[in-house]
Amino acid sequence: MSEETIHESSETRSRRGIASYFRRLARRFATGEPAPADEEQTVTVSAPPEADLETEVEREGERLNLEIEVAWTEDGDDVDTDAAASKATFELFEDSAEEWRWRLVHDNGNVIADGGEGYASAQKAEQGLESVRSNAPGANVIDQSKDDESQDGGSDATFELFADSAGQWRWRLVHDNGNIIADGGQGYSSKQKAKQGLRSVKQNVRGAQVEREE
Repeated sequence: MSEETIHESSETRSRRGIASYFRRLARRFATGEPAPADEEQTVTVSAPPEADLETEVEREGERLNLEIEVAWTEDGDDVDTDAAASKATFELFEDSAEEWRWRLVHDNGNVIADGGEGYASAQKAEQGLESVRSNAPGANVIDQSKDDESQDGGSDATFELFADSAGQWRWRLVHDNGNIIADGGQGYSSKQKAKQGLRSVKQNVRGAQVEREE
């Protein structure tokens, strides 16, 4: 039986970075969703309900190797080498007032966007985040400090960049119907940092998985 290397990578990471990578794999394996094989999440694998797990600890001179291998019989399209890259996850949850909300959480633990409002049902909250998923990547950015004018783009929404009354910079994603469908949930010390925040949302929102907290 021939072997084909589809993807291979090697890098040095901190212990915390390695733990973050395994947590991301664990979440996807637990839910049955495609799991990222690389840091950019452009290669994903879909594991079956059961697979063979093999671990090995090997010493080579002064170097210690911990090898973990998960193997199963491939079923058609278990590997996607052109997956949408995302380093964030949508979390769908019910708050203390029994309203449903969503937030977009980066793999580093930071909340980079949220809906800013509660919904009567999980379904409506998911509709809200899907609107953000479809509109954020192509949305134009208006800098309100420069009196920018809205331009037509490939989206039904626009990012508004502005300074609040405390002098902190913020962004919000406004639908063409006037509703605010997402915001950064925090103030930034500079316009540049606020731009970086909304840019992270643009880059990560499309391929982000949805996890519902029970």
